[in-house]
Amino acid sequence: MKDDETPTTELPDDFSEIIAGDGTAPDDTVSADSVVADTDVDMSRVSGWRRILRGNRTLWIVALCAVVSLVAGLLVGRFLIAPAEASEAPDPGLVTVPVEFGSLSNDVTLRADVGYADAVDVTIDTTGGGSVVTGSVPEVGATLNPLSIALEVVGRPVIVLPGELPAYRTLRFGVSGPDVVQLKQALVSVGIDAGDVASNLFDQATANAVGQLYAQAGYPAPAPEEGADETVRSAEQGVRDAQSSVTQAQQALTAAGAGPTKLESWQADVKVAQAEQALAEAKACTSPSDGSPCPSIQQAEWDVQTAKLERDQLWSAKNTGPEKAALDSARSQVDAANKALESARQSVLPYLPAGEVLFLTELPRRVDAVNVKRGSTIQGSVMTVSGAAVRLTGAAAEADARLLKVGAEATFELPDGTQQRAVISELKPGKDNKARWDVLFEPDPLTPEQITQLQGNNVRVQIAVGATEGDVLSVPLAALTAGPGGESRVEIVESDPREGKDAKTRTVVVKTGLAAKGAVEVTAVDGDIEEGDLVVVGR
Repeated sequence: MKDDETPTTELPDDFSEIIAGDGTAPDDTVSADSVVADTDVDMSRVSGWRRILRGNRTLWIVALCAVVSLVAGLLVGRFLIAPAEASEAPDPGLVTVPVEFGSLSNDVTLRADVGYADAVDVTIDTTGGGSVVTGSVPEVGATLNPLSIALEVVGRPVIVLPGELPAYRTLRFGVSGPDVVQLKQALVSVGIDAGDVASNLFDQATANAVGQLYAQAGYPAPAPEEGADETVRSAEQGVRDAQSSVTQAQQALTAAGAGPTKLESWQADVKVAQAEQALAEAKACTSPSDGSPCPSIQQAEWDVQTAKLERDQLWSAKNTGPEKAALDSARSQVDAANKALESARQSVLPYLPAGEVLFLTELPRRVDAVNVKRGSTIQGSVMTVSGAAVRLTGAAAEADARLLKVGAEATFELPDGTQQRAVISELKPGKDNKARWDVLFEPDPLTPEQITQLQGNNVRVQIAVGATEGDVLSVPLAALTAGPGGESRVEIVESDPREGKDAKTRTVVVKTGLAAKGAVEVTAVDGDIEEGDLVVVGR
């Protein structure tokens, strides 16, 4: 086509029929140019409408749905009749619920944390010696039992014993108090005889028991204070010297109180006999041949009396007061020496330093954390221990807690979805009426893997505070009605509940049991009731 040529459009053979739609005869004359121009305008209009429809497709769809809904609403409103306009409204049907058969329980549900019981920070008294850790450092997860060595400090053990009171002083011979009673009870619990457990005095038996304690732990008993052994030896020598003094004083007293010797007695008797003989000669004298005067009878009698007095004096008791006093003094010295020896020996008896014992409750215990290592110096807590057994710790409102009791069974879910049994071990009331109670549970034995998965988690625990013995029939509480005599009744539908007031029903007198979760256990007293029966709960 040339530039100066006007474009032409070829028309179909029936084009005359197409344009004849305005009522003109098909054989009317129409120019080709006008027809082409009209055709171009119509095609532009169609393209414009297509662009509008394509660009707003969602809007047109929504509009179409709205129109359809409007038409449907008008049609429904035109043909439906309201119940008020109907000549007779249908009766409503009966509201029924089937009788169920199964176990029924009333539960208390609470949340509980899973973990090891009673975490305690362990501190060691190092005021009596060094504080350098030299060995026996436990690993995390280790178990501390009675007689375990919790730690070794400066070569000395820290022995674990059961007890509530912490070690706050050195226990040695002669001290008394509740901590001594605790020590005796702890020693007895590990099979060591500590003497009279009811006595709060640390006596010889207790000291011997402490010596056995160290022997079982594999360590020597603590060494006595410096010079104590020399004091014992000196006291023993003092006792021996005092006893020797007593012997000497006794001998002196015996000698002082003894009677005359045989010679002294013989000489006294001879002297008396000679005086008596002289007296007899004086009395028999008449006149001596030599002309001398006779001996004086009076003098002779005095000599006899003097001889007899001297002999009696030999056998009379002697004054042994000084000897007796010396003996008493020697004996007093022996008593003092024995007391000094006893005190010296007590100073070397086995004793228990505060830093060498660790009293813990609820043994065995698990080591949760260790804060020291070999060669380090003790500062503050050396480790944290908890009960070796896993425990669940939950809280409950006072109203729920009062429904519980120690020994009651509970269940919680394990990570694999199975139910695990637990038992209430302790109930701790809150400080006031508004405070929640602590509820402690002991679960049945768990595997190490289960403990690892559960520790530190919070689980849902259910405790059955009332349960039926086996499966029972139960109905909703709303199904119960009261009879004229106050008896409990249920109404059972025997026909189609949709029949309303025309439905066939029968009344069954029942005895109620446990009520839980909106249902109540029922047992037929007058009439029959079975699982699946429909009971009326509303009309």
